Amino acid sequence: MKLPLHIARRYLFGKKKHNVINLISGISMLGVGIGAMALVIVLSAFNGLEDLVESLYSTFDPDIKITAKKGKTFHQDSINYGQILNINGVQNGSRVLEETALLKNADFQAFAKLKGVDTSFVSMSNLNDAIVYGSDLLYSKKGTPNMVMGYILMQNLHVQVEGFPRPLNVYAANRKAKSVGIGNTNAFKIKQISPTGVFSINADFDSEYALAPLPFAQNLLNYENRVSAIELRADEGENLNQLKSEIEQLVGSDYEVETRFQLNDILYKTNNTEKWVTFMILSFILVIATFNIIGSLTMLIIDKEDDILILKSMGADTSLMQKIFFTEGFLISVIGGGAGILLGLIVSFLQMQFGLLKVQGMLVDAYPIKIELLDVLAIMGIVGIIGAISAYIPTRILINRYAKAGSSEE
Repeated sequence: MKLPLHIARRYLFGKKKHNVINLISGISMLGVGIGAMALVIVLSAFNGLEDLVESLYSTFDPDIKITAKKGKTFHQDSINYGQILNINGVQNGSRVLEETALLKNADFQAFAKLKGVDTSFVSMSNLNDAIVYGSDLLYSKKGTPNMVMGYILMQNLHVQVEGFPRPLNVYAANRKAKSVGIGNTNAFKIKQISPTGVFSINADFDSEYALAPLPFAQNLLNYENRVSAIELRADEGENLNQLKSEIEQLVGSDYEVETRFQLNDILYKTNNTEKWVTFMILSFILVIATFNIIGSLTMLIIDKEDDILILKSMGADTSLMQKIFFTEGFLISVIGGGAGILLGLIVSFLQMQFGLLKVQGMLVDAYPIKIELLDVLAIMGIVGIIGAISAYIPTRILINRYAKAGSSEE
């Protein structure tokens, strides 16, 4: 007659375990818990940093960008712009013309990426949220063009944007000049524009970019009715890859359509790679911590050797004994890991709500944290797999050994 599982389990663990075994089991549980907690906190921190970087770049970079595969510019009417804006999922858009130009303010000068944009660019990019001085108006009340520039660029040029700002001289290579030389006064085209606003996004944009109305840039660069790109903002939560496919079908094979993630491919891939490499390293540390589970379970089985043989004589088979000790070892891992995950989620939530860990020299006051369900499920999965393996190994080997020993004695 086969011995019932609950009776065998009660017989084995009804008595208190040895104090040393209890201590090792507790240490094993603590090790798994600390490893799981570290995984939750570190992955949530990577998510927070990724969100912060994405928010910084999304202020200036579009969700979708359309450029010509050949040449720097294309005629602004060669693409049905109105039809693109009517695509379901496209929130807003702007035609842009981008080229390097020289900005000069009295004795101060600096090269910048002059970006001519439609008036819709300001609302599309949420530029108003990044303005630190002046305004984001690209046209004055009289209809004259204005310039909005990055914070570092403003400092390099010693520009004043409030009160009565001095107009800047903007120099660009004259594409219509027959020859370029020091003595050729037609080699450069010069126009004046008033700086009225300063934005601050990140060091890359702040040191390089100056925004001006599209007609101003087209006239300065001798690119009448031509643009270098069409930039689009998608609705929140829109699938950018699907939207990209729809736009590609509309514009044809002569144009390159890229998502925000493709425009900053290296940045996003690097962050994602770092996150999952860190996940693997911490998972390896978790594996090392589970060696304690193997040790404690091995000692437990050795301590219960006489009880195992007695239960075998009472009708308990090998599979029953393996199931009992496997469950015991697996519970040590699951309980420790579960407690660690819960504690990690609590710490992450407190950081999100109250910003306990402050940082200096960054764009945010507290370290950014974002909890993602996929990460939590991955951690639960790795804890479960490691726990199952660590419980299976000693159970399988030792119980089979005692089973053979019991058979030989009979």
